[in-house]
Amino acid sequence: MSAVGPTLRREAREAYERLRTYFLVAVQAGLAAGLSWFVASSLLHNPQPLFAPAAAVGTIAAAIGNRIRRTAELLAGVSLGVLAGDLIIEVIGAGPWQTGLVVALAISVAVVFRGSGAVMVQAGSTAVLLGTVSPTGPDLAIPRTANAVIGGGVAVVVALLILPLNPVRVVHRAAGPTLDLFAHQLTLASQALAHGDADRAEAVLQRLREAEAERRQTTEIVAAAREVAMLSPWRWRRRELLRRYEHAAEHLELAFTNSRNMVRRTVSLLEAREPVPPDLPAAVEHFGQALRLLHRDFLAGRNPDIARARALEAAEEALRARDAGLGFSGTIVVSQVSIVVSELLQASGLAKGESDRLAGLQARR
Repeated sequence: MSAVGPTLRREAREAYERLRTYFLVAVQAGLAAGLSWFVASSLLHNPQPLFAPAAAVGTIAAAIGNRIRRTAELLAGVSLGVLAGDLIIEVIGAGPWQTGLVVALAISVAVVFRGSGAVMVQAGSTAVLLGTVSPTGPDLAIPRTANAVIGGGVAVVVALLILPLNPVRVVHRAAGPTLDLFAHQLTLASQALAHGDADRAEAVLQRLREAEAERRQTTEIVAAAREVAMLSPWRWRRRELLRRYEHAAEHLELAFTNSRNMVRRTVSLLEAREPVPPDLPAAVEHFGQALRLLHRDFLAGRNPDIARARALEAAEEALRARDAGLGFSGTIVVSQVSIVVSELLQASGLAKGESDRLAGLQARR
């Protein structure tokens, strides 16, 4: 029972953070669905308005960070489905085998034109709709196309003009917990190193693997923030900050990957009972602190001098640990520390050559 409490609290905290991050997306989807239904039904008197809110929700919720592309894919898929469905059904009629043939043809046409998965899904679903309607039934081709235009257009207007995300706040809420998670796990890894506890290091490695999904969500949210900052006139003043953060995110992605490799080697080091100089756990701990500091400096608009200093401290400690004498896996851990420090320095705005030199990579080569 003592282990259940912290786990439940952690999961509740993570659920709360996810809700905070995606709540505005839910509100956007609801608003876009209602508006698109109103436009299709009340203003344009579309007899089949259901697909308009469905298209709006699909654009808002299924394509965070790619709403313009999602709208284009939606329209392209519907157009291909309508084209294939109308042409073939006029000749062969409607029915089960006709529906199968029309769907196969619509998806094949989408593939020929290098359509994405979303284009193929829309082409196929539109072909299904048309293929199951009898020749004497209502003409759904034009309403379906109109609804796609309405739903996608309303979704873009809601996301970029009526209720745009605050890109900086969104990045803070999404990236902050992810960076804190990584930094906390690196603290636990340093403690495992200091106490020679391979089981604790293995638990850290498992948690970092589980965090991969959260990291991908953060990447998606950063893409959404960038899209809003670039396309919404209300958020243009945030473009430069988001551009800097996007540059940093590319290097932090590599730092995260190499951090997992570093912890994996830490497990091997402890299992093999290799020597652990005191500077090695300190290097891992101080790199984790540098991650937190870099994120806070970015959001505060400060030069990341403190984060750089902490990262350089980690690099110097790693080199001292190497000089004190290490085994095979320990030497690889030191190399990984230097690599992640270089990536963090590049994320902070330094050039690759200077970052490699400060992290001790050039000297090692």
